Amino acid sequence: MKVALVRNRYTEFGGAERYLDTLIRRLHALGHEVHIFANEWKDVKDVSGSCLGGGTQRSGLCFHRVPMIKGLSILKVISFALNAKRLLKRERFDIIHSFERTLFQDIYRAGDGCHREWLVQRRRFEPWWKTGLVRINPLHLMFLWIEKRLFQPKNTKVIIANSRRGRSEIIRHYRFPQDRIQVIYNGVDFNRFHPSNRQRYRVPVRRELSISESDSIILFMGSGFERKGLRFAIQAVARLRDPKLKLVVVGRDRFTRYERLSSKLGVEDSVFFVGSTTQPEKWYGAADLFLLPTVYDPFSNACLEALASGIPVVTTRMNGVSEWIEEGVTGISLNDPADIAGMAYAIKAMLRTRDTGMFFRRKEKMDCLSFENHVEKTLDIYRKIIKKEHGN
Repeated sequence: MKVALVRNRYTEFGGAERYLDTLIRRLHALGHEVHIFANEWKDVKDVSGSCLGGGTQRSGLCFHRVPMIKGLSILKVISFALNAKRLLKRERFDIIHSFERTLFQDIYRAGDGCHREWLVQRRRFEPWWKTGLVRINPLHLMFLWIEKRLFQPKNTKVIIANSRRGRSEIIRHYRFPQDRIQVIYNGVDFNRFHPSNRQRYRVPVRRELSISESDSIILFMGSGFERKGLRFAIQAVARLRDPKLKLVVVGRDRFTRYERLSSKLGVEDSVFFVGSTTQPEKWYGAADLFLLPTVYDPFSNACLEALASGIPVVTTRMNGVSEWIEEGVTGISLNDPADIAGMAYAIKAMLRTRDTGMFFRRKEKMDCLSFENHVEKTLDIYRKIIKKEHGN
């Protein structure tokens, strides 16, 4: 199959990025011709010439640079969507699979969820004046304009949602045909994210951060701190008032606001900001608990990786991964990310658990959430679309 995959940035940082990278490698290993349409991509070694029809070939993959106007975010969004459409129309592909809000695709993977639902959820936790500004913000209006067209049945053949929650949101807001929205849960690399990483990384990471081996590390990982609820995580740590609890924040975003909050609440010595990482397994291996009190997340890859690594997870029901949590066994899902008392209780309760990995890594879950299963389900959708197109 000749497959075009569309994503604005193909980088090494973030759960969604790791997911896309793994999918690309698996498709290529299976012998499919993979074309990546992106504005920027990580360094890929082994540059070996040009691809037929355009693009640069690297490590057997064809990369196509999608021009994007720099500067204002709204210009980035619309220029990428329009230029991606223009470039994709130049060449014939069996499947065009978009991971971005675009205007020309066969399949859209709603990995970023439903923007209209995100705006609904964030209103619950922001002042009225900010809600008013968001409503007239040109960037959000542009996202909604693209999303409305993306979720029209004539423009997209199949939507892939990564949770039942995400599927229901799209149906509720846009009335997309239910039989054309498939739920395929994210896959996870059970070899890379393994409980044995604890023996490898626990001591070195603690030495690196000057954290005692007797202290408990609460890990927060993810970019987009506001949406993922970092302020609530810091407030929960402050409420616990336990100097032996350390919150380690891994991710790409601006720290200043949260450093000020930590200082204001008197926990500046208990909160560590370490930036982005290309070795997430290292941080899971050092942690005792994973905390993500997200306001909205269709399905957190980081939570799934933490569960596979044998770490209990405290998150919210606004996170699609909660569909895979065994309450009180592998984690706790809160109804409200602003329930600081409830979060503090959940942290204390789950820090007392043991052998989380044994429960989560049962065969039926590993089979369902393996990347092999994920890729096969994705390919099955590809085949059905191609079969319908060719009428056989």
